[in-house]
Amino acid sequence: MESEPKHVVCIPFPAQSHINAMLQLAKLINSKGFYVTFVLTEFFHTHLLRSQGPDFLKGSDEFRFETITDGMQYSEEDTSQDNSKLCVSTQKNCLTPFRNLVTKLNQSPRVPRVSGIVSDGAMTFALQVAQECGIPGVLFWPISACSLMGFIHIPTMIERGLLPVKEENLLTNGTIDWIPGMRGTHLKDFSRFDSSTDRSTDSTNIVLKFIAEEIPNIFKASAIVLNTFDDLENEVIAAMRTIYHNVYTIGPLTLHCHQMPESCLKSVTMNWWKEERVCLEWLDTREVSSVLYVNFGSLTLMTSQQLNEFAWGLANTKHPFLWIIRRDVVTDGQAILPDDFMTEIEGRGFLANWCPQEEVLSHPSIACFLTHCGWNSILESICGGVPMICWPQFVDQPTNCRYTCNEWGIGVEISSDVKREEIEHVVREVMERENGKEMRLKAMKWKESAKNSTRQGGSSSTNLDRLISEVLQRRHD
Repeated sequence: MESEPKHVVCIPFPAQSHINAMLQLAKLINSKGFYVTFVLTEFFHTHLLRSQGPDFLKGSDEFRFETITDGMQYSEEDTSQDNSKLCVSTQKNCLTPFRNLVTKLNQSPRVPRVSGIVSDGAMTFALQVAQECGIPGVLFWPISACSLMGFIHIPTMIERGLLPVKEENLLTNGTIDWIPGMRGTHLKDFSRFDSSTDRSTDSTNIVLKFIAEEIPNIFKASAIVLNTFDDLENEVIAAMRTIYHNVYTIGPLTLHCHQMPESCLKSVTMNWWKEERVCLEWLDTREVSSVLYVNFGSLTLMTSQQLNEFAWGLANTKHPFLWIIRRDVVTDGQAILPDDFMTEIEGRGFLANWCPQEEVLSHPSIACFLTHCGWNSILESICGGVPMICWPQFVDQPTNCRYTCNEWGIGVEISSDVKREEIEHVVREVMERENGKEMRLKAMKWKESAKNSTRQGGSSSTNLDRLISEVLQRRHD
């Protein structure tokens, strides 16, 4: 008698980058023969339907979408979510709706009984539901291993009075030399936890408190999954496995997804904003390795003065550039650029509200990426063999920046206080000078290493198979 197929429920944190990464993992699990239910919060789901259309999330016979409430108020405004409010709301409101959903799925004659739960590392309430059901509960962290290792030690940094960061701590306690596998790290690499430009104490404390409360729950998980690969972060991964043994490094997920068989799900993406694919046609008209790509992600905010400095810094380089500017990126007004700037860049600058970033970074015309250092962006840049100019802002981005620039040699950081002269200088350094050529060679080597990890027999490919056989195909003990 044929056994019932396994059914995995995947629930991401309701932020753009977290959902993108979890969707890639869910597709891979589905491609291995699992029935998958992908859970969105109503807040994000409503925005998706608005940007992508009412028929967007129909799913398939083996991949379904469900929603639960997260307590957030829906807004008609085309703006990003507030990170600190999301943390509070999901932690407070999601457990009971998620438990009820799993119960409903288990009672439905139309779907297999739930056999495992894969939860975002910031949604650890799902582990309680997995434990109640006697099934594996896996935590997926869509961040770097170095960032997670930093998060693991946030409670200790709070106890030692190092966080929330104070200016005097940066001067007197700058070096952090006691985190396993993270040599040469400094307090500034962990010091920013609020996505707003004012870095308000209340918001910072909310995010810090949230991380400190969620982190101990990793020891309740059947496994921890990371979207990274062993060669990239070998020292910190080895150190993490001495703390927690069931760590599966299976990235870059985007390269795994390229190897999936064709299906109606393969091309599905979940974007808060509609992608403007015409930018790819513009890139087709540019020379190889000639374009600077600029994108600060879905949450980064800046002042109108900073926007202006970025604009003239880019214009003054005289290089062609593709700049993604969200409508809500400016905190003190609208993202409007002056007429003389638009005249100056005519014919060599392309502005868009959102784009298919992975395709952009793999386009042969792209020479460099000016980024906020979100982990998805860094991995996609590595997969494209593209060096980076780094402007990190909050949460894991400073840690990612440090490793990109200091450990992997494929990035250079610019100061948080944006000046057009520095933008021009650094862009020219990366795109014209010897240092930039060396960075590009290193980026190409990391690209090949990433590919090798996801090929059959590679570390990430092997770890993905192990995750399936050792965890998701077995019942929880």
